[in-house]
Amino acid sequence: VSGRLEELKTTIDVGLVHQTNLLQTIAYHFEQWSHLVKKEKSIYHTLSMLSIDVTKKCLVAEGWCPVFATNKIQNVLQRATVDSSSQIGTIFHILQTKESPPTYFHTNKFTSAFQEIVDAYGIAKYQEANPGVFTIITFPFLFAVMFGDWGHGICLFLATSYFIIKEKKFSSQKLGDITEMIFGGRYVIMMMALFSIYTGLIYNEFFSVPFELFGPSAYGCRDPACRDASTAGLVKVRATYPFGVDPKWHGTRSELPFLNSLKMKMSILLGVAQMNLGIILSYFNAKFSGNELNIRLFGYLSLLIVVKWCIGSQADLYHVMIYMFLSPTDDLGENQLFFGQKFLQIVLLLAALVAVPWMLFPKPFLLKKQHEERHCGQSYALLENSLDESDEMEVRHGSSSHEEFEFSEVLVHQLIHTIEFVLGAVSNTASYLRLWALSLAHSELSSVFYDKVLLLAWGFNNIFILIIGIFVFICATVGVLLVMETLSAFLHALRLHWVEFQGKFYEGDGYKFQPFSFASLDAEDE
Repeated sequence: VSGRLEELKTTIDVGLVHQTNLLQTIAYHFEQWSHLVKKEKSIYHTLSMLSIDVTKKCLVAEGWCPVFATNKIQNVLQRATVDSSSQIGTIFHILQTKESPPTYFHTNKFTSAFQEIVDAYGIAKYQEANPGVFTIITFPFLFAVMFGDWGHGICLFLATSYFIIKEKKFSSQKLGDITEMIFGGRYVIMMMALFSIYTGLIYNEFFSVPFELFGPSAYGCRDPACRDASTAGLVKVRATYPFGVDPKWHGTRSELPFLNSLKMKMSILLGVAQMNLGIILSYFNAKFSGNELNIRLFGYLSLLIVVKWCIGSQADLYHVMIYMFLSPTDDLGENQLFFGQKFLQIVLLLAALVAVPWMLFPKPFLLKKQHEERHCGQSYALLENSLDESDEMEVRHGSSSHEEFEFSEVLVHQLIHTIEFVLGAVSNTASYLRLWALSLAHSELSSVFYDKVLLLAWGFNNIFILIIGIFVFICATVGVLLVMETLSAFLHALRLHWVEFQGKFYEGDGYKFQPFSFASLDAEDE
């Protein structure tokens, strides 16, 4: 009996060892086998979408491919025929279709994040102007206008440099949601940091502290008695500071009014420039697609700002713009910036009055005329046309060609579009004033943390209080200025691109080209 028990025990032990080895082998190969099954399943899923030609006994597949990849696809099909020792080759034929093709933009690890910003708004139609090309520069620049501090920009650059240096390590491992989002936009953050350093040098702010990096200040004291004065007694003794804001402006009574005026006017100039770029792109979109479009550029206020800066005038631009509409024939007096300004303002005012009905009425009548011509041309057909050709024409044009033209509906639609554009010309320009507001808020917060935390702790002459002050200053700078302010400026720059810029020309009602790829399976697994 004992020998029988020993034999059973040995058999059970051998079975357990075999079971353990088998489970370990399965566990080792499970991921690879699972991946192969997913690949095979995806192949059969794609084959299920093919149609069968019963007469020729073959499978027919229709799909999209980039034009530049046609030769590569033909070579791969030929090589597959040879490798599989097939007696029948694959026929690759380019079809002509009226369907709108998908959109494909070739991107790399640097440009892909910027393209994702645009795609989040909407996928471009086929051959529509891609805002992603301009977004690479304009997005980080508008962010930097609101985040201008070269000290904060350096901190942001050092943080994103870590992700760029370690990108091979991070790309091969599982990341958290926030870390993965930051890693995916590492090159966007890098560009934002570089532009923040640039605008910070223009604002002359390093954690709100000015430096004479490009030479001495243009201003000096009238006499030695005002050596420590920062509010009065300064006169211009040298040439203008060569780059950015003169450091002597910081700490003076006129600092806030000066920076307010500078940043507000700069915001209007940047806004008008970007919106006019959008309108110009809308013209090229319409010209390419064959649609009529009126070009509407605006920016008289921008002209006045530039002229005032160039000649150093004390003219009140608010007064000029308000009374341009209220009393266009009154004498400008001290608010005249250049010869012929009054005549130009009257011409622009009359042009604005003419532009509104010009935007409203001609387009509905032109569309009606086009519809009548198109409908008249389709009422006749050659007698020798076969039934198949007639059916093909009917499918091609669709039932919309026989619908009645609703002139009132088109007129109301154009009226809405005209009102939207006229009001948007003002509201969108005002929306760019967020550049001024956030830039001022960032500068003032940075100044408060420096003056009321760091300098205040330094004034106690106590090492313990100084350490606490430095700790609080670092936490406030990182938490508020480098995290919250970065997110705030990012979202505001995103809104300016989606609404004020892309809204002028970008329809974004296309669909993305999604080719069959095993790499997409790996992305889904992650």
